Amino acid sequence: MKVGVLGSGDVAKTLAGGFLKHSHTVMIGSRSPAKLEDWSGKSTGSSVGTFAEAAQFGELVVVAVKGNAAVEALTLAGAKNLAGKTVIDACNPIEDSPPENGVLRFFTDINESLMEQLQRQFRDAHFVKAFNSVGAPCMVNPQFAGAKPTMFICGNNDGAKKKVAQINEQFGWETADMGGAEAARAIEPLCMLWCIPGFVRNDWTHAFKLLTK
Repeated sequence: MKVGVLGSGDVAKTLAGGFLKHSHTVMIGSRSPAKLEDWSGKSTGSSVGTFAEAAQFGELVVVAVKGNAAVEALTLAGAKNLAGKTVIDACNPIEDSPPENGVLRFFTDINESLMEQLQRQFRDAHFVKAFNSVGAPCMVNPQFAGAKPTMFICGNNDGAKKKVAQINEQFGWETADMGGAEAARAIEPLCMLWCIPGFVRNDWTHAFKLLTK
């Protein structure tokens, strides 16, 4: 599959590398592609471009930028380049302020998630929330003792969620589908919970597991 990744930070590069590892072709896009010169040609199947070029290239698109930059990145990517495509939303609405006793601050309200805002603005794209509740080092084929970790996802398009579940399986995760886009109101704050042990105890190597009977 051809994948366009929007972003130039650790999460974007980690996910791009995961897709390459599993034999997908990846173009990683940035507002300033020169920032990704060290990534260009990293391996067979990798390339670098603008947000618009990456979005146009990808059969599937990943947006992995700071939450407060997501709308701008998708706008630069171009609504027509996103239309009809699965868009993995790995963003979190984190404020530019320090955590309070290890708890991050969000710029969204509990009754409206960032992903809902993105879906409303880019109506023809099929957003699926994923990879927002774990740190970059554990995103691709993590090894946890005795259990496969759970990736919580949500979105309004069942076909898009099925595609993301297949990617999760490749990347070493089980999928828990929480339903429509409204469920992102609960999934996005998992980032807060995941980060607390890191800020408080410098423990950044963990993930969530949903247990069922």
